[in-house]
Amino acid sequence: MKHLSKSVKTLGASLLLASAFVTQPALANGPIGEHVNHLQANLKSYAEEVEWMVGKVDTMVSDYDKKGAKAVKTDDLIEYWESVKFHSAIETNFVPVYASIWQGIYGVKMAIENGKPAAEVRKEQEAMNIALWQGLGAVKLAAKFQQKGLLESIKATATTEMTQSATIDEIKHKLDRVVAKFAERLQDEATDIVHDTYLHLFEGVEGTLIEQDANLVEVLEKDFNVTLPQAIKNSKSVDDIRDVVSDMQTKLDRAKTLIEKAEKSRKDVF
Repeated sequence: MKHLSKSVKTLGASLLLASAFVTQPALANGPIGEHVNHLQANLKSYAEEVEWMVGKVDTMVSDYDKKGAKAVKTDDLIEYWESVKFHSAIETNFVPVYASIWQGIYGVKMAIENGKPAAEVRKEQEAMNIALWQGLGAVKLAAKFQQKGLLESIKATATTEMTQSATIDEIKHKLDRVVAKFAERLQDEATDIVHDTYLHLFEGVEGTLIEQDANLVEVLEKDFNVTLPQAIKNSKSVDDIRDVVSDMQTKLDRAKTLIEKAEKSRKDVF
């Protein structure tokens, strides 16, 4: 594909980590469709969605360049991303690239909202584009594994092994481990815990939370995929990482209250 950047063509070793594909669990609530179990049949539509996403963001940045921030709605960036099927295809198969896409989207969003020159917004846009094409490369590789029967089927419903309120407690515990691993100077391991916690735990409560407070879900998604990974990557101090985690845990306390209320309402109904 002529739009693929060199970084996509040379994914190589980073995408040949087969374990990143073959150990995916049953997925949770959220926009996870059955198409994720038929990747090969959907590659054409995924590619078209990436092209569409790239085009929509390019139009937004062009409008910003010509007409200023008042001419664009940066919240549309998130709506674009969450509206495409490709969103769940990459989310369920290669979370590190999924996080990079989120970071790219927020890079564009914050650059516009902070009134940065168009040239700087374009740099953020290019980073987002590269992440999107990397994501497509990852999904293509996952499709090959899936064709060979090496991927477990992904379910669109939450598991019943743990109540959702207990899941929130487990998420908070995992975040404490992130701080510990960072303090041990094990940055890669800390980042892996963040990605794993988002995919295996937070996704399991996201559906219920969206019904209660969609804005809270959006903020926590940013924390998991942008704020905390970037803080770790940029080698902030342990105190800085602890502050980010503490802020997330406060939001998770709010999430737990909402979930417990929803759980009680369901019990009262039945």
